[in-house]
Amino acid sequence: MNKALLQQLILDKLHTDLALAQQAALTAYEAATHEENIAENKYDTLGLEASYLAAGQARRVEEIRQALSVWEKLRLRPFDAQLGIQLSALVWLADAEGAEQCLFLGPDGAGLKLLLEGQEVRVISPRAPLGQRLIGCGEGDQVELRMGSSIQLFEVLRVC
Repeated sequence: MNKALLQQLILDKLHTDLALAQQAALTAYEAATHEENIAENKYDTLGLEASYLAAGQARRVEEIRQALSVWEKLRLRPFDAQLGIQLSALVWLADAEGAEQCLFLGPDGAGLKLLLEGQEVRVISPRAPLGQRLIGCGEGDQVELRMGSSIQLFEVLRVC
């Protein structure tokens, strides 16, 4: 699987998300500053609510910009069995029932799902519990993940 193409798909998705977030932030700002949203009494909170939304949208824009920055700087590396799984590793896991999944360990953008070469790839970060457990592992290793009162077991099938 082509990791450079996967990285480009992630960058494209983040650019699209940034454009949408910027438009949403602009719309929220315009609503917050529109003359119809000026409070007429102490119970009229429409303008205040719109300003909270605008601030949240502005934070989202900044988060996406930061994610874009780290993804643009990410240097893809081939898997080194001596170091084990590191940032930019593409990892195939199987759970206890044999269900397989493909993960891309990236600097940010956790939860993002992409389709590449007919394979769904989920982006996780080293800050995620599963990402933390995978760091340093290699093919054939078992990974245990505690989720509340249950424990999930995964086997690392393949890494590139």
